[in-house]
Amino acid sequence: MDQHELLEIPQEEFAARREQLSQSLNGATAVVFAGKGGGLHDDFHPDLNFQYLTGLIDEPGAILLLNPEDPNPARREMLFLEPHLPELERWDGWRGPIDAELRKKMGFKALMRTSAFPQMLLNACKVSLQGMCLHPIANHEQPLGPDLEAFQKLQQRLPGFSIKDGSRLVPLQRAVKSAAERAMIERSAEITSKGFAAILDVLEPGVNEFDIQEAAEHAYRSNGSRGPFYGTIVGSGFNATILHYRSNNARVEDGDLVVIDSGARYGKGPCGYGSDVTRTYPANGRFSDRQKEVYSIVLDSMETTIAAVKPGIAYSELDSISRKIITDAGFGDYYPHGIGHPIGLEVHDVQPETVVPEGAIITIEPGIYLPEEKMGIRIEDDILVTADGPVNLTGNIPKTIEDIEAAMANRAL
Repeated sequence: MDQHELLEIPQEEFAARREQLSQSLNGATAVVFAGKGGGLHDDFHPDLNFQYLTGLIDEPGAILLLNPEDPNPARREMLFLEPHLPELERWDGWRGPIDAELRKKMGFKALMRTSAFPQMLLNACKVSLQGMCLHPIANHEQPLGPDLEAFQKLQQRLPGFSIKDGSRLVPLQRAVKSAAERAMIERSAEITSKGFAAILDVLEPGVNEFDIQEAAEHAYRSNGSRGPFYGTIVGSGFNATILHYRSNNARVEDGDLVVIDSGARYGKGPCGYGSDVTRTYPANGRFSDRQKEVYSIVLDSMETTIAAVKPGIAYSELDSISRKIITDAGFGDYYPHGIGHPIGLEVHDVQPETVVPEGAIITIEPGIYLPEEKMGIRIEDDILVTADGPVNLTGNIPKTIEDIEAAMANRAL
């Protein structure tokens, strides 16, 4: 497949997602806000549920209104956009007037400006008399979710109006990846493998951790990615024992193990799908006997847990399988994190249920961290969950002791 052929989610799939969600609302009205932000200094990142349902990544302030009971089928889903301001758009990008061309581009028959939203929301809620909250429910110290805040204001004005919790509805859809989503994550995995190959080309005693980060991320961008899916972690020696180490600014010493946790983002602009991969490499190309001992335990934990992945298994059971091997080896106190998490539109994607659904993509990432020995080891792959067994999307990146040492011995530094 041509690496320059941009894979995308088809517009028809976004429409199907909205239709599936509408059927789950049981007649209630629902709203999803894109959020605001972006501009000269920062990229705009839409609310991920909004992005999942519309595919729009460059419309700050946009609002999706779902009203399944509207007698006019064309208005059962409505998209509201910020006003068209030509003078402002000379600076921030031309958006244009609402016309047939824009409706086609957006994939909505009912397209309006946000100035019309308050009245249209009231009209919908007067008929449904119930609002379904799709945004995450905030704790008592956080601001109210934007849909809950709007519905509470309507509740003060609309007798008989009730509010329901639908915060799991979109995550339940997002948890199972479509064929198009899988293809984008698989493309990300292909690009990520090129980044890890580039790492092996530069890794040696004396380089800076940032040199390793730059090699990976340059390879991502050179092979169809806009950049890393999340902040790349490169920790050598003692730094490898810090789980979310981000300084990436130490000299790699002879005898160090280097933990690299990174993945390429794939998609348009600053948004998209990605991979989440960790490898632990010896700086000088050879594992010491002690490093081999601990590394082999982590790898055994990983491979045994991957083999157990199947639809319906509890995340906690996968964690127990992994943890038992490491605990039995005497390192239970040095494994402080869970076995993994779903990936998708974000690196720690939504996890609405305690069991793994068919079609999910999850990470398996055991680790052992020994600060007193200045040694940390973590290995991580991305696993597609199918009824026929687990499919390792990133398993081609060297991870056995033999394959790593062979790859490092055969490179030309």
